[in-house]
Amino acid sequence: MRIMVDTNILISALVFRSEHLTKVIEKAAEKYTLVICSYVINEINTVIERKFPNHKNTINKFLSKLSFELVYSPKEIEGEKLFNIRDENDYIILHTAIIEDVDVLITGDKDFAAVEIDHPEILTPTEFLSKY
Repeated sequence: MRIMVDTNILISALVFRSEHLTKVIEKAAEKYTLVICSYVINEINTVIERKFPNHKNTINKFLSKLSFELVYSPKEIEGEKLFNIRDENDYIILHTAIIEDVDVLITGDKDFAAVEIDHPEILTPTEFLSKY
């Protein structure tokens, strides 16, 4: 099973040292295939540089030690949209999860909960831990 995590999960686990979210990431990496898309990596770096510059080394160390599959997000989306989402910046993350055939997207972003799609399954960290 391939599990993708959203930017907010990684940042909260590392910057705010959320043990709960760290457990989610570790479980996804140990029991399944953890997937991180290039858009999330870029977004993490942008947010860290802008809001938490003293955590740049923490993120780099964590990502270098973490076992994950890196998938590339398209720069431009052609054709008709696959779904609607309130925050256009979130579209690329879910679009990448769909085209990369990810099974589960873990996110704390409520905008994803309003999206109606069959695959991937969109779960909060708590839902993921209780289900898997």
